[in-house]
Amino acid sequence: MGVQVVMGAMLQCSFGVAPSSLMVLPANKVLATTPAANIMDNKPFMNVLPFGMCSSMANPIVAAATAAALGVLTPMPCIPATAAPWAPGCPKVLIGNMPALESNSKLMCSYGGVIQVVSPGQVVAIDG
Repeated sequence: MGVQVVMGAMLQCSFGVAPSSLMVLPANKVLATTPAANIMDNKPFMNVLPFGMCSSMANPIVAAATAAALGVLTPMPCIPATAAPWAPGCPKVLIGNMPALESNSKLMCSYGGVIQVVSPGQVVAIDG
């Protein structure tokens, strides 16, 4: 079982060169340390910010720039294309009537990248 993901969590895309942070609007009215995320916090530029430069050949602007450079891979600015929700989520915990987002969830980019949670945005302390 993963850790609850909240606003400010650090994300990384397999085709991106830089990490990004998750933005969670307080619309679900659930706070952990900051607004808690659910699997539908997947909207490009609203929740998922760009990852610097993209190197996926499935990205049309990367493919065009690479073709213009005679086949030399030419990374271009990242434009997240995330249509599906995060998976798998936590079906036992609902936030805004949707499964909570856990640190082991993944988000697929339409350009082939896999976005994962590097840091959930909060630290869980366990008293021994």
